[in-house]
Amino acid sequence: MPGFCRKPIVRAKKEMLTSTNLIVGLTGGMGCGKSTAAALFAERGFRRLDADQTIRDEILTDAAVARAVGQRLGADTLDAEGRVRRDRVAAVVFNEPAQLKWLEELLHPRLLARWRELFAAARDTAFIVEVPLLFEKGLENWFDFIVCVTADSATQLRRLEQRGIPPELARQRLVKQLPLARKCELADHVLLNDGSPEFLREQVNALADRLLNKQPLRSHDRLHVRPA
Repeated sequence: MPGFCRKPIVRAKKEMLTSTNLIVGLTGGMGCGKSTAAALFAERGFRRLDADQTIRDEILTDAAVARAVGQRLGADTLDAEGRVRRDRVAAVVFNEPAQLKWLEELLHPRLLARWRELFAAARDTAFIVEVPLLFEKGLENWFDFIVCVTADSATQLRRLEQRGIPPELARQRLVKQLPLARKCELADHVLLNDGSPEFLREQVNALADRLLNKQPLRSHDRLHVRPA
């Protein structure tokens, strides 16, 4: 069952072309297991979208976007074929807020336009959309419900180190995000992922049942379950 089932948050009207989709935003901190949770939702019939993957595979590969990146951030951010070198772009924008803002203003409208296309082309479809910086970028109104995946800080750092991210760099990246506790407060539902994979699967299955069957959550329906 979900780690937390909160009273649904009242939001402004969804910024969609259609209201027939169930569109769930999935967020959380680095190393909390967002992708694992998204895959579990996909097993339950949700169509999975990953904001980072869409930017990486569809938007940054656009020739016009690549040219703009090279002109603004330097020719060395492109490879010999004119394709964006994401590692070099990241090195430029990580400590330069003005350049990061420019890059986001270039990429994000294209990402949102892509979402509109996908949602409109697949009516009556349940989507799970993985967006690491969902709250930071003010995207709350794009979703019917928002799910936050959380884990304790030690688990986060351990998982990030397993990915090859040194602890100090991981901490630097984590402090640039909205605090995980605040994300949990803002989300409609919270999944706890500092236990076993089976524990996370149980939570996703219980929440998916409710969302797909359109079972509203009562204001007092608050559950908190820890693995045995």
